[in-house]
Amino acid sequence: MTKKNAFFIALISLIISSCDTNKQNTESNQSNESMFIDVPKIQKKLAPSNAKVFFLKPSAGQKISGPVNVEFGVDNIEIVPSGQDTPLSGHHHIIINADLPNMDLPIPADENYVHFGDGSSKTTLNLKKGEHTLQLILGDYLHIPHDPPIYSEKITIFVE
Repeated sequence: MTKKNAFFIALISLIISSCDTNKQNTESNQSNESMFIDVPKIQKKLAPSNAKVFFLKPSAGQKISGPVNVEFGVDNIEIVPSGQDTPLSGHHHIIINADLPNMDLPIPADENYVHFGDGSSKTTLNLKKGEHTLQLILGDYLHIPHDPPIYSEKITIFVE
């Protein structure tokens, strides 16, 4: 065998092995892609048409001394405790000094996002003196915002 023939055989072998590696990489990439494409999406409950949530107390701009008594109101939706998968229903969450959460995930539960999973529509907040923002959002039985989400206007209050 001449050097020229040996070179061509080596070159062809290299090309063939490269093609096989590309096939394996393509199969691996397709497998990885399906891992992300097949992730289940959170199913949102449909909001009743014209559903609204709002504050009965306090009023926007109100100056309050001591604990803050808060009452929530709704129109065109039933308030039930969390865990009850009742059609056209939800329960309250109050957002304190924070923005609306990601609407594609369950509503967080911390000092800024307070859940009322017992179905209650009033509470007393012990807020530090100063300016505070409050906003309401309804969640379904799994604390997921409806589609479309039902939330109140953000109000500002002043604790003296």
